[in-house]
Amino acid sequence: MQNHINIKNKKARFEYEILDKYTAGIVLSGTEIKSVRQGRASITESFCEFNERGELFIINMQIDEYSHASHYNHKPKAERKLLLNKRELKKLQKEVASSGLTIIPLNLFLNERGLAKMNIALAKGKKLYDKRETMKDRDNKRDLDRIKKSFNK
Repeated sequence: MQNHINIKNKKARFEYEILDKYTAGIVLSGTEIKSVRQGRASITESFCEFNERGELFIINMQIDEYSHASHYNHKPKAERKLLLNKRELKKLQKEVASSGLTIIPLNLFLNERGLAKMNIALAKGKKLYDKRETMKDRDNKRDLDRIKKSFNK
């Protein structure tokens, strides 16, 4: 068993502008947490949504079936509840409803007690020209690092 599971959503920072970050607990069943501890989860295509009772759920998160489970295994793409304080939930719900922002997962990790936690972010979608600017900045930084490396030798 790995203690340092850190499953990232690499697309999130490219597709969205991050405005605010939160750490939420996640409700998982027995076979789901065992799969996460093996590192067999993906959050690249997932997003968060409120239900009619004001609870926050993560949609489209992929947790592969646990290999040693019997027929009591979980569904790989089920909705999973996220746990936050009531004050944080109300603030997020108000922001999403009023200004059209979205909530996206940034990474899934295990804390020191072995509990699954998720960093989520209140985010605003980037336009195409913003994405081009991000790509240009990344390429410039890479070129600059190459030049520094060759200069130091």
